Amino acid sequence: MTDGQRAAYPTGLRERKKRRTRDALLHAALDLFTTQGYERTTVDEIVDAVEVSQRTFFRYFASKEEAAFAIQEMVESHFLAQLRRRPAAEAPFEAMRNAVLCAWNSLGEVIEETVTVELHMRAYRMIESTPSLLAAHLRRCSDLENQVALLIAGREGLDVDEDPRPRVAVAAFCGVMRVSGQLWGRGRDSDVDSLRALTEAYLDQLGPALAGDWRTECGAT
Repeated sequence: MTDGQRAAYPTGLRERKKRRTRDALLHAALDLFTTQGYERTTVDEIVDAVEVSQRTFFRYFASKEEAAFAIQEMVESHFLAQLRRRPAAEAPFEAMRNAVLCAWNSLGEVIEETVTVELHMRAYRMIESTPSLLAAHLRRCSDLENQVALLIAGREGLDVDEDPRPRVAVAAFCGVMRVSGQLWGRGRDSDVDSLRALTEAYLDQLGPALAGDWRTECGAT
């Protein structure tokens, strides 16, 4: 082992230990939130499950709410990273659609680095059914829409405050994403593949739903 490796090793070991502690706290928090309820779960119960102090919890999370959304934050960051990688030649909606489907392809691996996919899916449903968390979720969705609109405007060389198209396109896209997530949450399938398939099916209906003459189509059948 070289001198440089000896110097780096303790730092690497400390970082891995911090990561394990954070992951253990997050797993305990989500498990307790989903089994006994978010509001009923205390920070004391979370730290007791991991056998650390409250001070340790707040070293990693500012609040219970931050812990509740930690995996969702990862999911959103993964989507944004995929969107930034989309080819410039793709049209805005095509880029968003391809980015979210590519994100779903590797989402399981991303989540499994911290918690099980099954626990994340339970946490997602818990957020949707907890009024205080649902309100926070809607605020986060609004923030995410703004980030995506800025990205799309940048791709197209537009000023998002002067041209309404980026915000309109993103609002429609995110609305479909939210509807498909809600429908998935009410269903029986709780895996990533079922959510991806439902999302893809609803995204594919966005164009026809906006452009089609529904009554004419119904009459034709």
